[in-house]
Amino acid sequence: MLQDTIAKLEERLRQTTATDEAKREELLGLLTKLKAEVAELSETHADQAQSIAGFTAVSAHEATREDKNPQLMQLSLKGLASSVEEFKASHPRLVEVVNRICTTLSNLGI
Repeated sequence: MLQDTIAKLEERLRQTTATDEAKREELLGLLTKLKAEVAELSETHADQAQSIAGFTAVSAHEATREDKNPQLMQLSLKGLASSVEEFKASHPRLVEVVNRICTTLSNLGI
């Protein structure tokens, strides 16, 4: 299910017209890194890994909507950032990737 969530997100990003090609490619690269990090995390923390993937999907959805809602975007990004908070020490690469995703999504014109 975790890999399905990320695969659907990747497909949505490939199809969106709400962002330019460079940002789309940047996000797809970050998702590749995220996929590896959450796969590792899911071995010991499956529920948290699924939450991270879910918040990433919601955040990307909000960032790539044609009719953007800044409040929903900020809420989804806050949830995404919060979903990795407890892993700062144990999974620093995961936290770094998620923070980069948050920054990239928040810079998509909101």
